Amino acid sequence: MPTVPENVISFDQARPNPRIPGSTMKSDLVEQASEIVTDPLVLINLVSQRVRQLNSGRSPLIPTRPSMGAADIALTEIIEGKIKLIEKPMTI
Repeated sequence: MPTVPENVISFDQARPNPRIPGSTMKSDLVEQASEIVTDPLVLINLVSQRVRQLNSGRSPLIPTRPSMGAADIALTEIIEGKIKLIEKPMTI
């Protein structure tokens, strides 16, 4: 049987379970949040900053379920308007 290099991922490997914390974000939440924060880089930075806050002990601003990961919570907070992007005026 031929050996498979370590950097090759087999298709028959298990996919991450979206119900397990720390797994991938739910795509429907990403789509909804991207309608509010239209710049993908800004959305990524906003979500990652909020995930850091949640992981360091900050309380969620929404009711949560045990199946929700930190990214899902952050995205839902954006969707529900609990977190808003405030642009600072440019200073010269």
